[in-house]
Amino acid sequence: MIWTALKQRCKEASNRRITSLFDSDIDRLASFSIECDGLYFDYSKTNIDLSTRNLLIHLASSKNVGQYRECMFAGEQINFTENRSVLHTLERNPKGPEILIGGNAINKEVQQTQNRFLSFAEAIREGQVLARNGTKFTDVINIGIGGSDLGPKMVTKALVPYTDGPSIHFLSNIDGAQTFDLTRGLDPETTLVIVASKTFTTLETMTNALHVKHWLADSLGAEVGKHMCAISNAREKCLEWDIPEERIFTFGEWVGGRYSIWSAIGLSAAIAIGKDNFEQFHEGGKSMDCHFRTAPAHANLPMILALVGIWHNQICGHSTRAVIPYEERMEYFPDYLQQLEMESNGKVVKFDQSEIGLPSGPVIWGGTGSNGQHAYFQHLHHSNIITPCEFLVGAMGHEKDLQTHHDYLVANCLAQSEALMYGTLSKGNQNLPKYRYFNGNRPSTTLLYKILTPHVLGQLIALYEHRVFVEGVILGINSFDQWGVELGKGLAQKIYPSINDKNRQESGFSKSLGELISKTHEFRQT
Repeated sequence: MIWTALKQRCKEASNRRITSLFDSDIDRLASFSIECDGLYFDYSKTNIDLSTRNLLIHLASSKNVGQYRECMFAGEQINFTENRSVLHTLERNPKGPEILIGGNAINKEVQQTQNRFLSFAEAIREGQVLARNGTKFTDVINIGIGGSDLGPKMVTKALVPYTDGPSIHFLSNIDGAQTFDLTRGLDPETTLVIVASKTFTTLETMTNALHVKHWLADSLGAEVGKHMCAISNAREKCLEWDIPEERIFTFGEWVGGRYSIWSAIGLSAAIAIGKDNFEQFHEGGKSMDCHFRTAPAHANLPMILALVGIWHNQICGHSTRAVIPYEERMEYFPDYLQQLEMESNGKVVKFDQSEIGLPSGPVIWGGTGSNGQHAYFQHLHHSNIITPCEFLVGAMGHEKDLQTHHDYLVANCLAQSEALMYGTLSKGNQNLPKYRYFNGNRPSTTLLYKILTPHVLGQLIALYEHRVFVEGVILGINSFDQWGVELGKGLAQKIYPSINDKNRQESGFSKSLGELISKTHEFRQT
């Protein structure tokens, strides 16, 4: 059995130093790196040798990853628990092969929706669509949660050098503090509000949107609709909110929230960076799609990234994965990947309803370098818990007059991967006290690119999307539903009346919950 053979390889490698793999193979770096359309991926600093990699590739083949991949791109219903296709890839390539859903071709519809929301974005940017007082919008509030927030927020921050439109603000948390802090610094007379909710019923989004609508109405009165638009499939609900029909943008049921940045959910990002740059972002994703479908397994970036992840988590038992971009503007990238991976693959039930019997995916965390070096890197280097690290860095920064800063940034990134591998075993460090001794032998990968552009960001997001897909297929789970998200949300709706009204007592609550509710009201009265 392949899993058993891989477990044995891990056991054999547990006492092997990664550095010894370089000693025994002078061509290791060439064999354990991939270059693809301006991306360079180095996974040589892992304890994977050639025979282990071949076994991992055999594992992927035995799980029919290639077959499932083509089913996804063809629009087959691989999201079997919701009877849906998985076609976020179509959003970045609507001019590609015709896709049929229910016997109907949908490419044209996708293209028309993209043309509509990108044209609207340009109209906002160029002043063709104006605020009710006849001036250009200076600010945009994107109200959403999950992928409707994390996607556009991450992209807008990452592509700041390309932003020349209105200032974009993001509102997601139902905590009123975020709503209060955001709106008090804005002028409703020049603010456009985007409400992003596929069903127009998402609790957090609609609660926030209602408050912001009232905030607008206090200044605009009956003309509040001139300052609102919606990304939703619930047309009638949007119209009830006085949102003009021409400002309602839809996206397919076959696009999950955490994969939706390519769709109309990207409207706020498109307003920030403009149509041309947003299309370049699409082109980057499309480039990675092509690579994923055509490159052989050993040279296939998403495939190898996934197999490295499988090796570290399911085979070697490393329960967490640190994603560390050495790009300050990629601040939200680890958060974005946290949702992408943990909502997709944080599951235990397989296609056949049996349990997988393996770890169901790592905990994803991280932050930007070099800030992390002064926070959690002590743990990465010295803890007895091994955390594989994934570094991302651009060879160049956008700020040409701050080249020294970027040189130090790159030097720090490369130094960390080297230090994780070598520790303090280099010549002259043998007699260090124990508290200064670092064993090293900690795995990491490095993804290098020239400079962070819309095209490169599109490549990176698509790369990690496909990585999640491959890992899910190998584990035999559906990466495209999220029933666990609904569990707590449904319970919150039952608890809310008892929080809102101290005289209302619901039955069926646990003693702990009942006491917490009582204490909440007690604290409110004192």
